[in-house]
Amino acid sequence: MQRKIGFIGSGNMAEAIIGGLVKSEHTEPTNIYASNRTMPKLLDLKVTYGIHIAEDNKDVARQSDIIFLSVTPDKYSTVIDEIKDIVTEDSIIVIIAAGQTIEQNEQRFERKVKMVKAMPNTPVLVGEGLTAISVNDLVTEGEKEEIRRLFESFGKAEFIDESLMDTASAVGGSSPAFVYTFIEAMADAAVVNGMPRDKSYKIVAQAVLGAAKMVLDTGVHPGKLKDDVCSPGGTTIQSVASLEESGFRSAVIKAVQANVDKMK
Repeated sequence: MQRKIGFIGSGNMAEAIIGGLVKSEHTEPTNIYASNRTMPKLLDLKVTYGIHIAEDNKDVARQSDIIFLSVTPDKYSTVIDEIKDIVTEDSIIVIIAAGQTIEQNEQRFERKVKMVKAMPNTPVLVGEGLTAISVNDLVTEGEKEEIRRLFESFGKAEFIDESLMDTASAVGGSSPAFVYTFIEAMADAAVVNGMPRDKSYKIVAQAVLGAAKMVLDTGVHPGKLKDDVCSPGGTTIQSVASLEESGFRSAVIKAVQANVDKMK
């Protein structure tokens, strides 16, 4: 029997996960429940994905075996206070907000509950998400595998120590924004040199996708893959040299560090 999955809060990340679950056919839409502060958003989700909706967070908590707390960090205390007496010892709580710890939220429940901290990124919507996961000691090995399968239904998942979660969020959760910025800049450069914008985006995005797939599928160090493209005295190494002169690596490292610092 399939678990019922609930989402308290239906913002962009919740919708991405719901969309990923439905598109991958990991579970039937009728096994998914969602609540939100505004009804128009819920009605959109119902029409788009065929899920159950509710205005009351308690209704979602009652109906669901796995409960995603997909509200903003400042709402966690209020939401947990609403549902803490409804959550059973078999329920699994999934927290996906930045800066929220397992221990902090166990204290809000005023008792130990099965809890998962997960930091997915928005490409879950297209089946290419990356989710870093930590669990507390009440989550069984069988439940860990169930959670892994849930997140791997729309991408990759990695279990890590919770102490590394801020870093994982920066390089996995927020980094699509860095990549989108890179793609846009590359496309702008192509447009400067006469290429139509629609073609620029397609060519650049596919090049980024292909390069990432080379890293994942071959297991070869990215530096080696870069070296393989850079012929002596060629155009590519000239471009790489220009990136280095402009502090490309340093800028990326600083961006990740700024993210981690903000998270803390």
